[in-house]
Amino acid sequence: MSIILKGVMQSTVTPFKADFSPDLATFERLLEFHVRTGATAISWPHHKAESLNLTLAERKAFAEVAVKVVAGRIPVSIHVSALAVEDSMELARHAQKIGADAIIAITPYFWNPSPDAIYDYFVRLGTAVELPLIAYNSPSYLSGIEFTGDLTRRLIERLPNLIAMKEASFNSEKFLEISRVALALRPTFSMIAGVEFLAPSVPLGCVGSYSSAGAICPNLCTQLYDACVAGESVRARELQFKLAQLWNLFRDQYPSSLKGGMVIMGRPVGPTRPPLPTASKERQAYIATQLEELGIIESEPHGW
Repeated sequence: MSIILKGVMQSTVTPFKADFSPDLATFERLLEFHVRTGATAISWPHHKAESLNLTLAERKAFAEVAVKVVAGRIPVSIHVSALAVEDSMELARHAQKIGADAIIAITPYFWNPSPDAIYDYFVRLGTAVELPLIAYNSPSYLSGIEFTGDLTRRLIERLPNLIAMKEASFNSEKFLEISRVALALRPTFSMIAGVEFLAPSVPLGCVGSYSSAGAICPNLCTQLYDACVAGESVRARELQFKLAQLWNLFRDQYPSSLKGGMVIMGRPVGPTRPPLPTASKERQAYIATQLEELGIIESEPHGW
């Protein structure tokens, strides 16, 4: 369990061709872009990667490309959550087979499982493979279903390979609750912010973020992280305000607005699969004005 997770980690989008078929060649370019611009880890496919719009075969194909292209330069985690538990197990076993560094999973989809049911699910998943396991807490996606400090404690005591949590409740009280329990039991446990809300999270034990804006402005994301770990609170606050504006921009029609912003930055990754909308020309034009006002276009890399 020697994997180290910290800094600005990238949870990449999924490129598609105009006919909505997988674009593996562009995915390779995207991975190389993230590694070259300072990503400290890659994790795919989170929800912004349209994970629930992909078949199992497609998820396996993209995962294989991720592991092959990154080639051990930074850790690669594969998100294995699926509607069917058996599919999650299959994706976890596949991740181990292809040489991924870790798996990540959210609480079970759709239903309203009890804490005991969530516990049983993660124990089953964590014991199905030998890979490090990252838990994913995002109650906004799952009608309030979430980890608690007690559930986190039980899982850490049961699973030696539970090494981290992506905490995406955007609730500092919840982050603190889980962080306090996890770090007391496992000091090497990594608390990871869901997106770039680092300024309020780093003082509570956060080691980094799974970036959303990094596909647009990797420099700004890294500057925020550096300011936070250096204790430069005033600068961190200013940078956080700017990234919060970007998050508000991208989560409107997420992830199509993010893909629309990538077009503006010279890194087109194709449409968003239905039923999600693809950013229209009008939406892209609006995003361009916002990126211009925030100084993103001049200060960030353009193209691949």
